Amino acid sequence: MMAVDPVAGELIPVLEDQERLLVLPRFTHEDAWHLGSLLRELALEREAPVAIDIRRGGQQLFHCALPGSSPDNDAWIDRKRRVVERYGESSYLVGTRFRAKGTTFEDSSRLDPDTYAAHGGAFPVAVEGAGVIGTVVVSGLPQAEDHALVVEALERLLATQRPASPGRGAGVLPLP
Repeated sequence: MMAVDPVAGELIPVLEDQERLLVLPRFTHEDAWHLGSLLRELALEREAPVAIDIRRGGQQLFHCALPGSSPDNDAWIDRKRRVVERYGESSYLVGTRFRAKGTTFEDSSRLDPDTYAAHGGAFPVAVEGAGVIGTVVVSGLPQAEDHALVVEALERLLATQRPASPGRGAGVLPLP
């Protein structure tokens, strides 16, 4: 067992707030394409060697592999996506909760690490009135950066679906 990570404990409410705020009014095939294209554009601007995957239910709606990514990124996508599907929360939040308790997902979840990875980059696609209906995953950067890229793209998608109203903040809480 490792030492309790106090930074992880401080990060948990930020990650929970992101999930609470990033609930979409809808998520169509067109929305998936828009989100995936936005992620691709952001990654290209940053020369990020990532793979991107978006699913609704069991159906893959978008997949893209950018220069510098590899088949290993697709394996990471599958493992991180399974964490979101099992827990209904972002892979980064799930892993952070384990670290805050002084352990790791791999040591304490009792799940096969070849099948599940609680590393940042997989985020639940949640729709108002329906709950979690899919996943959006990025793999190729350090886990906090994978997660932040997904959050940024979801914020932008949400802004197109529901423009900010007076008194409402423009963005979600940033990562510390």
